[in-house]
Amino acid sequence: MPDSRLTDGSKDTVSGGHDTEFSALSVVVPVFNEELSIRETLEELRAAMPSAEIVVVDDGSGDGTARILSEMQDIVGITHARNRGYGAALKSGMRAASREFVAWFDGDGQHRPGDLVAVARPVIHGEYDAAIGARGPGSSQTIERLLGKWLLKMLAESLSGEEIPDLNSGLQCFPRRLIRRYVHLLPDGFPASTNTTLLLLERGYRVGFVPIQTRERKGTSKIRLMADGASTLKHVVRMVVLFDALRVFSILGLGLMLPGLIYGLAVALIKGQGFPTLAGTVVISGLLIILIGLVVDQVTELRKERFEEPWD
Repeated sequence: MPDSRLTDGSKDTVSGGHDTEFSALSVVVPVFNEELSIRETLEELRAAMPSAEIVVVDDGSGDGTARILSEMQDIVGITHARNRGYGAALKSGMRAASREFVAWFDGDGQHRPGDLVAVARPVIHGEYDAAIGARGPGSSQTIERLLGKWLLKMLAESLSGEEIPDLNSGLQCFPRRLIRRYVHLLPDGFPASTNTTLLLLERGYRVGFVPIQTRERKGTSKIRLMADGASTLKHVVRMVVLFDALRVFSILGLGLMLPGLIYGLAVALIKGQGFPTLAGTVVISGLLIILIGLVVDQVTELRKERFEEPWD
């Protein structure tokens, strides 16, 4: 099982004395209509990590973002002709990244460079295979999305069997050779950060969750509450089924079998009317779901080899 635990990280200060420490790091910054925050965000990043490569992906912005990026020095700029989604921007940035390690950093002004230092450092120094910023008390969060996030988090933890301090953090860091194996599994939309969190845990990597605090974003959020929530739910189930199909199918199957058995036995023993047809149908349906899960699990196990590094 992965070593998923909170680690202590720096909060407010970033020392300029770590110039070469992050020379092996590429920071991918996806942006979409972030003219209010992108200049300050990039200036903070460059001051904190002078030697890091900064890859900015303009995901089809229609405001002044492109103009501001054209004025910025020492960045790798990528432009999407149309808005393709948060995950698509991350994938474009990771493919363009040239350094040994890759980090994600949102361009809306919410993340602090000091937290990026805290997240990237243990990965660069080999303490973890990957690190994820876990938003803690004091972080700026949208009130109307808290319930939905909590429900998705509970579902993901139930299906994956893992404690997940932050399911969809946009501040993550990993070796480039590791994440490139899974780029094709990331959706183009907002669930991309959720997918990476789940797949890293499901694959058994040493994942460190580093406490961070987010600031209030500048501008308007691009998240669509219902549409993106439903998409995240779909991808949570999809990702867990991909790597641990039997767990999901067993939960669904037992959820039918146990009530069916209890009801059927109660009718048979108490009323003496035999095992009812409805209960029998429910029990058989649950058993069939578990058997289907066994078949799906065997297929996924055979396909997992593509994600393993060669022994030689």
